[in-house]
Amino acid sequence: VQLAESGGGAVQPGGSLRLSCAASVFTFSKFPMSWWRQTPEKARELVAVISRGGDDTEYSDDVKGRFTISRDNNNNTVTLIMNNLNPDDTAVYYCNALRTDYWGQGTQVTVSS
Repeated sequence: VQLAESGGGAVQPGGSLRLSCAASVFTFSKFPMSWWRQTPEKARELVAVISRGGDDTEYSDDVKGRFTISRDNNNNTVTLIMNNLNPDDTAVYYCNALRTDYWGQGTQVTVSS
């Protein structure tokens, strides 16, 4: 199983970014998927989760109302749309098949003026 994130970058406060994660596994739809983030100062934290079918989602309090997770089981992708970004969102973002050791390599998101 391989997970590959893309879409990170630098953005000003209030801006938006779209992260994508492509999975190279045909059983992708059997896994709940998640996005995590990590900074040098903090342990990796869970940001958002989406159920196998995509009908249930959960978010951390820090991002609720600003981030949206979605998935496309036909194309084995999971997406995180991030709006109204602030400097506290600066981190390396990781895609993960929930409760597995399948992680992407991470993509850097930097929010700064």
